[in-house]
Amino acid sequence: MSRVVTIHQNTDFRRVYGRGKSCTSPALVVYCLKNRAGVCRIGITTSKKLGGAVQRNRCRRVIKEAYRHLQPLCTGGWDIVFVARFKTLRCKSTDVQQAMQGQLRKLGVIAE
Repeated sequence: MSRVVTIHQNTDFRRVYGRGKSCTSPALVVYCLKNRAGVCRIGITTSKKLGGAVQRNRCRRVIKEAYRHLQPLCTGGWDIVFVARFKTLRCKSTDVQQAMQGQLRKLGVIAE
């Protein structure tokens, strides 16, 4: 299985927020924007409203694990930013994966 490529630069996050499409669910918000790199890159955002570092890191781990299972289904090159919501704290990775799959399918990242 290939490694997950991540977004690190603030300018990349801002570009995806500004020009990308978004889709929301109770557990997750997803922003997507086509890129020219030919590979899917992800960024994960967790705010301090979710709790301390332990809770925020758990949200990141759950989101990353859910995406790891869906990564082979992603077509083309996309920049994807996942924003954790309060419900993400209580969800397991399988629940987040189901929500994420529906959102990515709706945005066109995953072919039907």
